Amino acid sequence: MDLKSFAAAMSQIAAEKEIPEDRILDVVEQAIATAYKKEYGEKGDLIKADFNPKNGEVKFWKVKKVVDEDMILTDEELEKLKKGEMKSAGEKVRFNPKRHVMADEIDDAEPGEEIKEELESKEDFGRIAAQTAKQVVLQKIKETERNLTYEEYKEKEGEVVSGVVQRIEGRNILVDIGKVLGILSKEEQIPGEFYKSGQRYKMYVLKVEKSSKGPKVHLSRSFPKLVSKLFELEVPEISTGVVEIKAIAREAGSRSKVAVFSEEEGVDPVGTAVGQRGTRVGAIISELDGEKIDIIEWSEDEEEFISNALSPANVHRVEVLEENKAVAVVSEDELSLAIGKDGQNVRLAANLTGWKIDVKALGEKSSEEENEENGENEEDEKDDAKTEKEDKN
Repeated sequence: MDLKSFAAAMSQIAAEKEIPEDRILDVVEQAIATAYKKEYGEKGDLIKADFNPKNGEVKFWKVKKVVDEDMILTDEELEKLKKGEMKSAGEKVRFNPKRHVMADEIDDAEPGEEIKEELESKEDFGRIAAQTAKQVVLQKIKETERNLTYEEYKEKEGEVVSGVVQRIEGRNILVDIGKVLGILSKEEQIPGEFYKSGQRYKMYVLKVEKSSKGPKVHLSRSFPKLVSKLFELEVPEISTGVVEIKAIAREAGSRSKVAVFSEEEGVDPVGTAVGQRGTRVGAIISELDGEKIDIIEWSEDEEEFISNALSPANVHRVEVLEENKAVAVVSEDELSLAIGKDGQNVRLAANLTGWKIDVKALGEKSSEEENEENGENEEDEKDDAKTEKEDKN
């Protein structure tokens, strides 16, 4: 095995696999150490290599960890581990003279330190050792690739990625998002949206998990934060923080409500998000396959915020009650608009504001008032019955 050939190949591998050269160097050093142990070492030895890629020179070390009595598993603890009575050994180790040395046997050594014994350098390795080294390199490079890809996509959690539908497997859609295939499960798809191979979509990265085959990237088209991320991409003022998205309520595929706010004087947060002639919000609606989006202005004033949230209905007034309940009063002809089809508008407004909202027409009693009145009537009836009973007696 020619060590200089490793150095020549390192830069090429790093470029082709998009792996940093220091990671490749670690892999090469592990492979050389494995080959050295196979050819010249003994069973149980912990051997490390220090490889200089510039001149192809390599140094070898036998490494031992310094331990004391508190760091060594007792016979009783070993027995418990075997029986499963102890789940983990923690920081403790099973003493192995090939890998450990007692602190009282070494001068000026602290428990936990590593001591190195330099070994004779070798450049010639047998066929089996060279083959072992090659296998280690290939295995470690694949492992490093998987880890780097995992780290790359882990950083994208909570962000939006663009992907192309590659194929459909049962209820799941597999999406090409670059180096991996993301998974769009049935639960994370927009209801009624039809997916076919070759279509490009923007998707929210929900979660990234490690697996033996590489990272598993879970995607979503229905998660509410997809809407806010699309606004960040489409509206520069939102991405820079001039306009802030305060809250989102969404029923994916049907309608979303987005509450926006700006502390900047002279900035209209709603107009900024909508864009000239609705171009900005229009692009997001198009991306979400026609999902309606109501953009409303957030307010610290609870009554004003609730009133805005019921847009497009015009609210006459809002009455704030106890226990996070509120009554919105609208004109008779605005009632159905405020409630929405199947109660969707008031339901989304409630989710957006965090208030339980009851909508009533002018002159109409709210359910809260009716309940109170019914309670009073029941009390009156009880009092009348009591009086009647007393009169009879």
